[in-house]
Parts: sequence; structure tokens; C-alpha cells
Amino acid sequence: MSSRRTWFSAGALAATTLVASAAAAFPHVVREGETLAQIAERTYGRVQMEQVLVAANALDAGAGVPIMPGLRLEVPALGHHRVTAGETWAILAERLLGAADRSDVLALSNDTMPWIEPTDGQEIIVPYNLRYVVGQHDTLLTIAYRFLGKRDKAWMLHKYNHFKKDTLHRGMVILVPLTDLPLTTQGKAEAASAGALVRSEGAGRAREAQRRVDAELPQLASDVRSGRYIDAVARASRLLGYGDLARMQIATLHRHLLEAYVALDATGLAETACAAWREHDPTARLDPIELSPKIVRACTTFTEQHLRLPPPDPAPADAVDAGGAR
Repeated sequence: MSSRRTWFSAGALAATTLVASAAAAFPHVVREGETLAQIAERTYGRVQMEQVLVAANALDAGAGVPIMPGLRLEVPALGHHRVTAGETWAILAERLLGAADRSDVLALSNDTMPWIEPTDGQEIIVPYNLRYVVGQHDTLLTIAYRFLGKRDKAWMLHKYNHFKKDTLHRGMVILVPLTDLPLTTQGKAEAASAGALVRSEGAGRAREAQRRVDAELPQLASDVRSGRYIDAVARASRLLGYGDLARMQIATLHRHLLEAYVALDATGLAETACAAWREHDPTARLDPIELSPKIVRACTTFTEQHLRLPPPDPAPADAVDAGGAR
């Protein structure tokens, strides 16, 4: 290992101690004859990911150079978190990434904008914070290109590490938030056997289901607008079957089902869909301007039926007799 491991930047080193361990790596014990390149290809499907293994384990091995059997490597992987009501990107970034002002990176990592807050039940990915020791010829541009794939993401490294200026020097320690860490089937199996995927509720399965629903919601809306109500019911029911969806996704699906059922004169199903829509979206309003009279009626009928007081219990027989006696 290189002596550069002994060089540190005090500010960056402090940052590494503040970072939560939401995105934990999983271990791999090197076997006889294995190289970092082979491990990278088997785990990530790309030989180029060898450089991530080198940085994560503070190694200076070149491409294809055998490493010592029995060496325990840290294999970077993403973490996952299921959002609960009231959590914002800033709150999550402080808890999961060590600083609230890393919220923009967390939001962008989840294919959204920092001003669009996460929703209750949404599963998000948590970047892996790669601890990188700056080399003699490194710049923010070269590090961004090497690990994030684009030079123009240098701003992200600058802000993420709270730099006051762009100057780097050999031996500085910086954090690189990695999100491009897809595991192969073999990689997932090894992570599972190491117990790494237990670190989150869905281990990414919920997020995948939520992404699939987001991808199909435009087509579902098109089905309803175009009058393909049977197709809409089939699609919405299938998407609900994915499970582990965010509350607003469930609300949106039931809102489309409500309109489709009303158009199909399935009154009972429409009433049930309306109840589910309003349950999962407390802000839902029965606006007679935006909603058709049939939709408002279906929702109102359901509400009235469930708010109606039960009839009073019949009076006991002895009380009736006593009254008659008087």
C-alpha cells in the first residue's frame, strides 16, 4: 500500500467521521488467483469498476495485478431508506450523509429536484461515500470524471466536501458520493450471503417497484383520458399489485380507478376507490369544478354511508311493559 494513506486533510477527515453508515459495503475475501479486475467484473459487470475497489480499500494495485489470497476487501454498494412522513431532503441528508447541505446531491441521486420533497413511503437510494486520497496530479475535474463519469460534476465534489477554494493537494481526503453501483446477479448473491442487503426495508425492491409505477403512470392517465377504461382498470390493478408503493402513488392509482369505475357504472368499486384515494391523500378535495358530478356523487355516497349513525337499539321488553303499565 502507498504511503499516501498517511496524508490527510483535517477538514475532510472530520467529514468522514460524520457520515452515517446507511450505505454500507459488503465484504469479499480474495481467493487464490483472483485479481481486482476479475472481482469488479463479476460484482459490477464492468472491469472499469476496479478503480472503485482500489480507492475503497486504499490499494495501489494496477489493472490485472493479483492480490493476496485471504485479503478482506470492502465492496461498495448503495444503501436504501424508506421515507416516513415529515422527512425532507435536508433532514435525510444530515442523517444519512452527515450534512444537511448535501440534500441537493441526495435528491439528484434519486432522479428528482431538491425543491421536490420525498413522499411518505418512497424508497430512496443512499449514495456510497467513497473516501478518496488525492494524488499528485488530481483535480476536482479529473476526480469527477473518474468516479462520477462527467467533469461538469466537479461542482458536486466542491460543495459536498465544503471546500472554500478549488485547490487540492496530495494527501487530502475527500468524499465522492457514488450512485452508479449496479450489482450483477452474482454481486447481489454475494451481498445477500454477507447480510449486506438486510440494511434496508426493501433492499431496493421497493424503489424498483416505485420506479416502474412512475414509468407507467403517464400511460394510465392516457388510458383514462382516451376512454380505455377497462385497460385503465387492468393497468392500475396490476401496478397496485407491485406493493411497497409510496402513499401518493397509491392515491394516484386509486384516483384513476375512481374515474374509470364511474365511467363503467361500477358504483360500488368507484366508492371503494374514492375512499382509498382520499385515505392515502389527505389533501384530496371533492372539487365540483374539477370533478364530474358522477365522481362527486360516488365519493359523497360512500362518505354518507359510513358516517350514518346506526339506528337506536330497541328498548328492552321489560321497559316497554313498565311503560304500558303506567
